[in-house]
Amino acid sequence: MSGMGRREFIKLLGGAATAWPVAAGAQKTAIPVVGFLHQGSSQPNAHPMEAFLRGLQDNGYVADQNVRLELRWADGEYDRLGVLAADLVRHQVTVIVAALLPAARAAKAATTTIPIVFVSGSDPVESGLVTSLNRPTENITGMSLFSVPLIAKRLELLHEVIPGTAVAAVLVNPNNPNAESNARGIDAAARAVGLRIEFIAATSEQDFSTAFATIIKQQFRALVVSADGFFASRREQLVALAARHAVPTMYFQREFVAAGGLISYGANSPVMYRQAGLYTGRILKGARPADLPVLQPTKFELAVNLRTAKALGLEIPTTLLARADEVIE
Repeated sequence: MSGMGRREFIKLLGGAATAWPVAAGAQKTAIPVVGFLHQGSSQPNAHPMEAFLRGLQDNGYVADQNVRLELRWADGEYDRLGVLAADLVRHQVTVIVAALLPAARAAKAATTTIPIVFVSGSDPVESGLVTSLNRPTENITGMSLFSVPLIAKRLELLHEVIPGTAVAAVLVNPNNPNAESNARGIDAAARAVGLRIEFIAATSEQDFSTAFATIIKQQFRALVVSADGFFASRREQLVALAARHAVPTMYFQREFVAAGGLISYGANSPVMYRQAGLYTGRILKGARPADLPVLQPTKFELAVNLRTAKALGLEIPTTLLARADEVIE
């Protein structure tokens, strides 16, 4: 990556994730400080972080040179986000970047004065982050990955891959503050494509094995992994279990397909994180969040892993492959 070597980046990503280097009451540094709050873990989110840093660099800000980062990772424990957000406020960071809806809500609850740039998969108006996409109010703006509203399209695509499927399982995380509204949207989308769905809950890695045991026992022919930061940070485990149990699975990020998952449909996450870096840089230069409209993806990507399809004994329709943005063979 330009401007920062891979070794230096990993050192920054891992070290700042665990160390809280500024003591309360310590003298403020002369350079601006960006607080980064994420509900997941550092290692699975290395690529989005690289993209965010590239966005900062495109605006002239290089980590550990003319800007400092304070990274806070909740490791999937959503109830820690409030404490982590409050800690960033206590450290008087210049801007808070909040990755995904629970982190964004925690940041918004923690401060009404520090600028906030969010990256969220949910509708930011419906979820209460902003009152308008074009004119965000107060101190918050950001990027919408549009992951949750795309569930209808994901179910439609899954139905193309396995046309005879009448019932599918949907993996959900009840600890996600948006879980209830997401479930309503998923249920409505399933009815629209003629699918009956069964929700299966998982709030920890230990729940994954139980979830797949239920899928096998109930003989569900397909699985949809709902958009959730915890699931994104555990994609290797989920992809491995889907392969082990031969369960055709639809995901919400191409990173799952790159890791061996069958199919995904969603926004390009690194592109949106780079945009978050650009917005953060503009705020550091004096822009007001209220003057920066919430950005939405201009393109959604369909990714298919043909190796996985072959292992599952599935024939992917040529019409679907022709529409795919990425096909792994």
